[in-house]
Amino acid sequence: MRAFVVASDMITPYGMGIDACWQGILSGRTAISPVTRFGTSAFQSNVAAMVSGLDYHGRESLVMQMFDALFEQNNALIPEDAKLVLATTKGEIDFLEKSVLEGSGDAAESVISRLLKKVAILAGVRGAGMVVSAACTSSAAAAARAAAMIRNGHADCVLVVACDGVTEFIFSGFSSLMALDKAPAKPFDKNRAGLSIGEAAAFALVMSEDRALQENRRVQGEIAGWGLSDDANHMTGPSRESRGLILAVTKALASAGISAEDIGFIAAHGTGTVYNDAMEMRAFHEVFRNDTVPLYSLKGGIGHTMGAAGLVEMIMALRSLREGIVLPTVNMKEPDANALGWVSDSKRPVGRGRKALVTNAGFSGVNTALVLA
Repeated sequence: MRAFVVASDMITPYGMGIDACWQGILSGRTAISPVTRFGTSAFQSNVAAMVSGLDYHGRESLVMQMFDALFEQNNALIPEDAKLVLATTKGEIDFLEKSVLEGSGDAAESVISRLLKKVAILAGVRGAGMVVSAACTSSAAAAARAAAMIRNGHADCVLVVACDGVTEFIFSGFSSLMALDKAPAKPFDKNRAGLSIGEAAAFALVMSEDRALQENRRVQGEIAGWGLSDDANHMTGPSRESRGLILAVTKALASAGISAEDIGFIAAHGTGTVYNDAMEMRAFHEVFRNDTVPLYSLKGGIGHTMGAAGLVEMIMALRSLREGIVLPTVNMKEPDANALGWVSDSKRPVGRGRKALVTNAGFSGVNTALVLA
């Protein structure tokens, strides 16, 4: 069975909806700006990409406020028998923050299993659902899980939901790793100096071909292949040899039954850190045998949205396939030597094969690759 995306939406620092993110990236304008949500004087940076209008340490968590807005507009699209897969790294961690820093609220509300139940009620789906928390590959891995469930006949409709918020806990963690750029992140730039964190919530409804036809659903694209790996190199640092990502991409191509020559563009992880971007480019040069393939990263525009990154990137890549446009990499001004000819700060037409590769990498050395059609 083939796995088709039949509905999707998102809220990002550019605003509500896929179109807001699409237009924001095409404009070349970054949504990364100074942090006003909490004090940053003790940290390495003072910039992040945040969704406007959220109430920090209020009655609802940041991610539930984003989900409220997201599902208010989309509930009618979601069948109640959809299997639920929730992807996140820290979920409602702001409840734990509030308890520790202010001595108020219930710290137990930060447990991700509670968030899973809230999302199920909000989306109007039955069943227990499952959580995929695989660092910054969480939602790409969740999308792969959904496609595998459909291909193997274990489900005919899966709702993939992803989220993470910009909190002081997460910001301080990346700062302690010296991973943040003082300025907005500039993926694949020769002067890149770190990442900028961001926040987002997104969903994708994935159906079998038969069910999509029965319900007369408009297909947005197909999750045609996937691959996961772990390079077991370091708790936070990527493999210098790129073995894990190469394996994940090779598996994804084999799962889709295609060759590297069929890939029209790459939606890369592209965090803007020195080592991540170098690791990805090394992998791409090996997989594509030094054949230059157009690639981009969204993270100069919306920051690194952590557990939501892969799903946001998948949805945007499907839009790119439909529009025939390879997106620009916001903030990239001078391409790194290894990325020269691959990355651009301007939009480009999709040239060859009408398939896309989406890659993500995360702490502990986990790597995920998706092939989209």
